[in-house]
Amino acid sequence: MLETQSTQRLKWLLWLMLLWVAAIVGRLAFLQVAKHDELLRLAQSQQQKTIAIEATRGSIFDRTGQPLAKTLPAESICVNPSKVPDVAVAADILSRVLDLDRKELFDHIQSAKQHKSGFLWVKRKVDPEDATRVRSLNLDYVEFRPETRRFYPRGQMAAHVVGTTGMSSAEAAVERGTGGIEQSFDDDLAGQPGEGRAYNDVRQKTYDVLVTRQPEPGTNLTLTIDSNLQYDAERALEDAVKKSNAHTGSLVAMNPYTGEILALANYPTFDPNVTLKPGQPAIGRSNLAVTTPFEPGSVFKVITLSAALETTQLTPDSMINCGNGTLTLFGRVIHDAPNERFGSLSMADVLAHSSNIGAINIGLKVGKENMYEYVRRFGFGRKTGIDLPGESPGILRRLQSWEATSIGSVAMGHEVGATSIQLAQAGAVVANGGMLVKPRLVLTRQKPGAAAEPLAQEKSQRVIAPETAIKMRQMMEGVVLRGTGKKAILHGYTSGGKTGSAQIYDFKTRAYTHSYNASFVGFAPVANPQIVIAVTLIGTSGAAAGYGGATAAPVFHDVATSALRMLDVPKDLPESPLPGLANSKVKEVGSDLAIAGLGAPPELLPGASVTSSSDITHPAGAVLSAAGRSQGVSSVTQPSIQGGLSASANDASLDRRPFLSARAAGSKVPDFRGMTLSTVLEESAATGLPVEVMGSGLARNQDPPPGSLLPPGTRVRVQFAR
Repeated sequence: MLETQSTQRLKWLLWLMLLWVAAIVGRLAFLQVAKHDELLRLAQSQQQKTIAIEATRGSIFDRTGQPLAKTLPAESICVNPSKVPDVAVAADILSRVLDLDRKELFDHIQSAKQHKSGFLWVKRKVDPEDATRVRSLNLDYVEFRPETRRFYPRGQMAAHVVGTTGMSSAEAAVERGTGGIEQSFDDDLAGQPGEGRAYNDVRQKTYDVLVTRQPEPGTNLTLTIDSNLQYDAERALEDAVKKSNAHTGSLVAMNPYTGEILALANYPTFDPNVTLKPGQPAIGRSNLAVTTPFEPGSVFKVITLSAALETTQLTPDSMINCGNGTLTLFGRVIHDAPNERFGSLSMADVLAHSSNIGAINIGLKVGKENMYEYVRRFGFGRKTGIDLPGESPGILRRLQSWEATSIGSVAMGHEVGATSIQLAQAGAVVANGGMLVKPRLVLTRQKPGAAAEPLAQEKSQRVIAPETAIKMRQMMEGVVLRGTGKKAILHGYTSGGKTGSAQIYDFKTRAYTHSYNASFVGFAPVANPQIVIAVTLIGTSGAAAGYGGATAAPVFHDVATSALRMLDVPKDLPESPLPGLANSKVKEVGSDLAIAGLGAPPELLPGASVTSSSDITHPAGAVLSAAGRSQGVSSVTQPSIQGGLSASANDASLDRRPFLSARAAGSKVPDFRGMTLSTVLEESAATGLPVEVMGSGLARNQDPPPGSLLPPGTRVRVQFAR
């Protein structure tokens, strides 16, 4: 039967359909078999995404367990640019609610929309109030992502120590440390991030997350800082900066035996909870105590005299020619501080009255080689190694670069640059018996679920012999009792220290100004120091009112008083002054200004030093401290030294221990009656029994009486009379 035209057309259509089906089946087979792996990978890349799961950052605590930094949950706000109906309206709304730059936000959203991006961060880790306000707008193109944020519960307190965190970029998922302990111990605090697989729908919204590796929380750190002392230190420093019209200030309080920093303060300061906006100046964020060197001025005379005790035949009683306030050094005429015209002074009084001519003459006896060596020994010219970023080594020119007059400048604290942490470390050398200890800020590390691990203390190095340290403590006590540091006298405690005021060098006019770096380095109690404090105020003014004794010494007084109370240190002086003390007259002692400009101008932030202080005169004619002690007799008694008096300053094998500590309970008090002053002091030195002497002549009375037991932390008070 002949096929009709219609039948032929149907056959052709059938063959076409069969070919079409065969093509489809072939294509499906090709895609499902040959291209299976590649297409599966492409599908998973669209539907699934591997994400990092942020680990909880470790917390930071002070030594008492108070939190200084911790991690809290937070929300971040993002948008889907492809769903934004009107970019201008979205930018107007979000910039106003979230306090963002409107033009910058508009440009970002517009650019993402043009690139057909489905995700854009608007603001990370917003405050709960901001998140609530945005959520109430019910904008369908806005999304909220859970994150964490760093929170500092004490605000500004210890901000320079604790530091800050921040994002390295807008796309970063984890905050990193950007200052302080947060930066120095970032790897410990950060922990190990986990990993997860996020499943997205066709609109790229995540509907499920599968954790493939759990995050490991960061390590908790306990610092040496005491929050209560830190608060007192910051308040006292701020008050002093404002009263002295200084530009900035810094303070370091440390344990002289362990190097533990109990307080480290700077002014101005900042709140680490407040993030800097682009272009905003970082005012107050510099850790001045660690990063900013300055010319220390007369504080440096402690190093000069320590070197003299070890390298020359000079003793605290050696008479030093002070030239009536004038000295010609290598053809240059040098004058002492204004109104200071000493003919000769004992070396102890050179320190107490801060005679520049006396210090220069002592430095000349020491010699520039020995001077340079001891400046290095005390830790200047190199970093202390404290666990904070950006530490400055200070400034100490190589010996080959010294000029002829440099020995005179360095002897009184010019042509060198020191930081406050270096001054505290140097003060600890004298306080602890001659050992250079490394300042430390971290007590323990504690991994989640594990016990706290103490950080090992680095071995200290011997800098000066123990007997040298004892003599320096005696002389530095004299600075407080009868010299330029009387505002550092403590109620109920002995104290020692050194004032300093350094003229600031103006690099524009190439001249020294009448603005000063005012400093004080001190310790207490003298017999067994438990705290060392270095205070520096940069840019004080007002002549003598801006010197170290007038501005920095009172800060030491306030902070040391708080520290000794918090540390529960037994008092070593009577609770009340002796009769007649309250009505005693006060006279000014003189100036402590280290005359600048002997040699080349400094390559640093400069300084020179002046202080005024007062003597208190007893009606009977004896010069007394606020505790009623004789001017000429120190409260320090020198016990026998382990290893003998011939111990070398280089001998690092001598045990470091608190020297001059009170004898144990149960020691019987000897009979001092009838003895001369020198005999009593010799007996005290031989037995290690602390005494306090009053008057002159022969010992007539004593308290406690002979044969009684001496309570711990007390002294034998011996009354002398003719």
